[in-house]
Amino acid sequence: MLSESEKKVIAFIQRDIPVVERPFLALAEQTDMTETEFLSVLNDLCQRGVIRRLGATLRHQKSGFEANAMTAWRVAENRIEEVGQKMASYREISHCYRRNPAPGWPYNLYTMIHARDEASCIEIARKISVETDVGDYELLFSRKEMKKTSMEYFRDDEVDPD
Repeated sequence: MLSESEKKVIAFIQRDIPVVERPFLALAEQTDMTETEFLSVLNDLCQRGVIRRLGATLRHQKSGFEANAMTAWRVAENRIEEVGQKMASYREISHCYRRNPAPGWPYNLYTMIHARDEASCIEIARKISVETDVGDYELLFSRKEMKKTSMEYFRDDEVDPD
């Protein structure tokens, strides 16, 4: 069972985190907690494994990136770690995942490349291909965003005010 304070913290970190110097202070103030209390509850939830990770979503359209391409790479299994680390280090890449290949689809490493235009995505993938010596890849360009929402476990308007 989660306490009301824990539910409140979860409800508020599910939302957009304010882009300010002290975002957890801003969230804490909305929950009637001190920043120290808020961070203590958050840290405890992480330590207990209730929260496994905190992540940020780049809204690339608002940052000037007009194109993105999920790039599927076919990487020798004995090179996955090495190549994945190298690819993940590129500033143009926001995501890097290893997946099992599927019948008819031999790709096992995926990166999301963000750039100003599709030609730039293609050039970045080519550069990465040369630098990692991975020549078998496919670029899958986003054409339309259908849905982009995070999981919502608790809503702040449904949490009792302690």
